[in-house]
Amino acid sequence: MIIVVLRTFIVYALVIIALRLMGKREIGQLQPFELVVIIMISELAAIPSQNAGIPLLSGIIPILVLLLTNLVLAWISLKSEKARELICGTPSILIHHGKISEEQLKNNRYNLTDLLEELRIKDVPNIADVEFAVLETNGQLSVFKKTPKRPPSIPHYVQTSIEYEALPLALIMDGQLKHNNLKESKKDLNWLTGELKKQSIDKIDHVLIASLDCYGILYVQAKQSKSNLNKVI
Repeated sequence: MIIVVLRTFIVYALVIIALRLMGKREIGQLQPFELVVIIMISELAAIPSQNAGIPLLSGIIPILVLLLTNLVLAWISLKSEKARELICGTPSILIHHGKISEEQLKNNRYNLTDLLEELRIKDVPNIADVEFAVLETNGQLSVFKKTPKRPPSIPHYVQTSIEYEALPLALIMDGQLKHNNLKESKKDLNWLTGELKKQSIDKIDHVLIASLDCYGILYVQAKQSKSNLNKVI
């Protein structure tokens, strides 16, 4: 029993030292190769701790190899920009000048639901307020609002009738009509299709996203394959 305790303590101390040498960063800020190293170290550390029949060095040596590999990759990425792009990747602009990039969404396997969720987490419930949204290499989304941002840009006669700002409703997402949201908005299909026709959009499945905010302003972006439209009604 004492041997098991000592083995576990040694492995634990080694893992703590390894993580300290890797730097002070939260899990959400880790680069992909760093996250892989941490996962592998945790698996390797558990093997000699659980099985006293396995030599302790069988767990220590792979951990040290992974630590050395991580330090080498971190040093290379620090010294070389090209190596850093190869190892860590590059940021992706999901929203550029207020327009969603469908290509970047597909390349990063990022759907509209994920995008809207991340915007809400960043306290930006209305996609129409976003000028740029950048998906960083660590998976976090950086959001830059438009200037000036609403509600100051809302007409004065609309502002006086709104007591609070509710979450906008996504009426169309990736060509699919959200019937529940349309009903909640107290609008009907005829109104929606009429507003789309004002923007030269004949079919709902041609729309990437249509979002109605509490001020009654409809944000519309057509799919790239159909139009380069990015307008606010």
